[in-house]
Amino acid sequence: MRANEPLAGHEPLTVEGPLTVNEHRALVDALAAPLAPLTLPLLGDDPATQPTGVGSRSSAQTGGTAEPRPDKGFPAPGRPARDCLGAVLARDMDARLAVPPFTNSAMDGFAVRFADVTPGTPLPVAGDIPAGDTSPHELVAGTAWRIMTGAPLPAGADTVVKVEHTDHAPGVRRPPASVTITELPRRGANIRQAGEDVAVGTPVLAAGTLLDATALAAAASVGYRELAVHPRPRVGIVTTGAELVGAGDELAAGQVPDSNSVLLRGLVRGAGADVAAVVRTDDDPQHLREALAGWHDVDLVLTAGGISAGAYEVVRQVLEPMGVRFHHVAQQPGGPQGVGTLGVAEGRVPVLCLPGNPVSVFVSFHVYAAGLIAVLAGRATTTAPRTVDVSAGEGWSSPPAKTQFIPLRLASDGAVHPIHRLGSGSHLVASLPLADGLGVVPAGVGRVAPGDRLQFIDTRAGTPLSARRSSEDFHE
Repeated sequence: MRANEPLAGHEPLTVEGPLTVNEHRALVDALAAPLAPLTLPLLGDDPATQPTGVGSRSSAQTGGTAEPRPDKGFPAPGRPARDCLGAVLARDMDARLAVPPFTNSAMDGFAVRFADVTPGTPLPVAGDIPAGDTSPHELVAGTAWRIMTGAPLPAGADTVVKVEHTDHAPGVRRPPASVTITELPRRGANIRQAGEDVAVGTPVLAAGTLLDATALAAAASVGYRELAVHPRPRVGIVTTGAELVGAGDELAAGQVPDSNSVLLRGLVRGAGADVAAVVRTDDDPQHLREALAGWHDVDLVLTAGGISAGAYEVVRQVLEPMGVRFHHVAQQPGGPQGVGTLGVAEGRVPVLCLPGNPVSVFVSFHVYAAGLIAVLAGRATTTAPRTVDVSAGEGWSSPPAKTQFIPLRLASDGAVHPIHRLGSGSHLVASLPLADGLGVVPAGVGRVAPGDRLQFIDTRAGTPLSARRSSEDFHE
């Protein structure tokens, strides 16, 4: 692996005094640019959805650039296939097909000419037109065709009579020899005209659209199999510490569960990125170098722990000589931070080095890393988190020389409260499920009083308030 260059415009150094949050964010913003567009399939192939008698298409047919490579350090099983779900559209998308692509029936019933219909007078039935029928059909004057929902309208028909408005019983497989209309609809009833939703060439999705299931369905409906997108970033995660053991493993004296790897994996996925690799390393720098040397196909590296001033700060020992910058930020929690780039495969990717205490990881992710992921994915132009104005429901203390990011719960009256009596303690990971977000108390404020207004980072954005009541009930 090539040695890393310093962050553009900065030499590796230890600065005197802490940086402000905004100064550190400027360094993170300097790394932020949308990933280059890729042409990816709408969704990865699922063998369970293949039509009977149809095999899987080759990778060349489905956008082979999206296929994961079995590179060293990335076992192919379990790696997420790259597709468009959750990605951001890189170019405007116009309809290649009309929707509907042909004029068809909106109901199960009988296709007729309105002028031929007299209630109570039978019409001979020429045959059956099921959905999916590709044969051309023509309606002879004075006759009817039985037709199913979605089937193409026969030439000459201008109205569809619902089966419920005839003497024919619904659900009968064979069409009748004749049909009697019992209730006359309006002329043109129950017909979907070709292109009545969109015509060929109509703009359907604009560049910058976040592609959810409805957007992908729209793309498929207008003729697309694949799209040019800013892909979901692929993130490599490093957690460090000889004291760490796997979640659920038996603890020896001095050991703790590795909650950071679980936390970061969940946060990365929740932020719309893919977890490409996870490494837990001890305090031996050579072990970390060897792990990183095998990494490929990552767009961002996040580390947790090993960046302070202790004797066993393995991340700092390995990455600082490569040009990654480490410093202290005037914030609580999460003072130690690192930022730079790392050489992987044929390019360089951003690396954010977070502190090791779990609440510090949680705070640093939402304050810096989530925004960097959003920029890489093309969903944002700055790494700064979105905030809303809230009112403090009770008072708490804050270190006046630092910006405080305190985990808070949101009460039913809209006021916010600390989730724990110890405030923003960096080790209180077991209380994090009670947090709805982070309160931002600026430097210079030593005490928050009830009723004070402050900014709030919603870390559970998209979760209905009704689903958050459990945290409030816990305290009441």
